[in-house]
Amino acid sequence: MIIGVISDTHLRAGQFLPVRVWEELSKVDLIIHAGDIIRPDLLTDLSALAPVEAVRGNCDGWELDKLPEQKIVICEGKRIGLIHGAYGPGKTTPERAFRAFDKNEVDIIIFGHSHIPYSQWQEDILLFNPGSPTDKRRQLKYSMGLLKIDNHGIKARHLYF
Repeated sequence: MIIGVISDTHLRAGQFLPVRVWEELSKVDLIIHAGDIIRPDLLTDLSALAPVEAVRGNCDGWELDKLPEQKIVICEGKRIGLIHGAYGPGKTTPERAFRAFDKNEVDIIIFGHSHIPYSQWQEDILLFNPGSPTDKRRQLKYSMGLLKIDNHGIKARHLYF
């Protein structure tokens, strides 16, 4: 299974995801958005490519209130914790994301908020932040992520553009 991972798109009216993101997401089995979506119609557009799982970010308004703040998605027998990462105990975004699932057995934690690409194993759990495809802030490049889950395990990588 190939999973496309994005976060922190922050799309306002008249703004769109880069063509490269659409190209990459057209090849995946599932799309995960880790919050700060802003425009609900983005999720509708993405769902034309593949099923979409998403959580609400700290910048998402009432239009996205139906989305949970965190959830667990099961893919190929792996439990994926999904959270934006803006709130909770911890000084850093990865620490807050990790602590949010301390009472759950998960194999992967996907988070956003910082706009900083991150991929690190901690206590046999992959912590993964795709960065942002539209708002790189202090990063050199825009980014998104791809996860591959199969019989051999979990492989994660960032795509930079």
